[in-house]
Amino acid sequence: MSLIDKVKDAIGADPTSDADPDMRRVLDVLQDLDGKPIETCTPEEARLQPTPADAVARIMEEDGLTVPPGVETEDIQITLPHGAVAGRIYRPSGAVGVGPQPVILYFHGGGWVIADLDTYDATPRSMALQTGAVVISAHYRQAPEHKFPAAHDDANATYEWLLTNASVLGVDAERVAIMGESAGGNMALNVSRHAARSGLGLPRYQVLVYPLAANDLHSSSYHQNSNARPLSRPMMRWFIEQVTTSPDDVNDPRLNLVASDLAGLPPTLVITAGIDPLRSDGSALVLALQRAAVPVEHHDYAGVTHEFFGMSAVVSAARQAQAAAAVNLKSALA
Repeated sequence: MSLIDKVKDAIGADPTSDADPDMRRVLDVLQDLDGKPIETCTPEEARLQPTPADAVARIMEEDGLTVPPGVETEDIQITLPHGAVAGRIYRPSGAVGVGPQPVILYFHGGGWVIADLDTYDATPRSMALQTGAVVISAHYRQAPEHKFPAAHDDANATYEWLLTNASVLGVDAERVAIMGESAGGNMALNVSRHAARSGLGLPRYQVLVYPLAANDLHSSSYHQNSNARPLSRPMMRWFIEQVTTSPDDVNDPRLNLVASDLAGLPPTLVITAGIDPLRSDGSALVLALQRAAVPVEHHDYAGVTHEFFGMSAVVSAARQAQAAAAVNLKSALA
């Protein structure tokens, strides 16, 4: 830890002062939207607060930017053992009517409590456009109405649904990748673990974007970014309280991934953000994957925060990160 970081730890400074100009603008607009701190909200209130995606939309409107064409979407219902969850299919325009196509299964973030397919529309849309693959974004049951491991069970069942229905969906069950952001990154890796241990077809590749991967809220990045935005340590504590039913849950290998059996998983790209409490989670996961002999690549982006990845319309680091993910996904799914 640098001397500057130690000083910040001591005084509880706002680490987002180190954000690059693009990221700073998003954070300033998000602050102007005047949301309540998530950790002070009920879950119902938290789901109504402005999001980083809302800030990006405001900037795009101010700058006259529009969503790039070239992707067609279809909202669907994904039938699972407990019922149905919402899903959205993103098809590159040139791939419509042509098949079977490679497919990426994507899980959004939100601490297993907040956010939905609309909040995280930008990433799957961009990945479909940049990779030429079909992307399926899947929702899941959320806490506190549905405690851990409901969302994880849904993610595993969604993967099985995808393999079973590949021909109907026009995708290739032999060319599947998996991807997730934050809590979704945790679930994406868990799906790969489930596939490896259940005899299902293993995804060819996985992209884990600032994944929640450990149970240590006292890591170096949690200290350095305790007061960060849009994710802070108090928010993470709040999410954990909503999701778990007992203190023992945080030791479950599905949440504490760095202590789980990671052998036999597909090649992996881990993407982290410098101004993010979860940065150390990602770094620790990379080391754990390396110990398990899983091919892994790690890209860290210093001047950006949690949630930056889907901001490619307005944040240059997001464009770089998305391009890196797309190159690896295209190669794996070729």
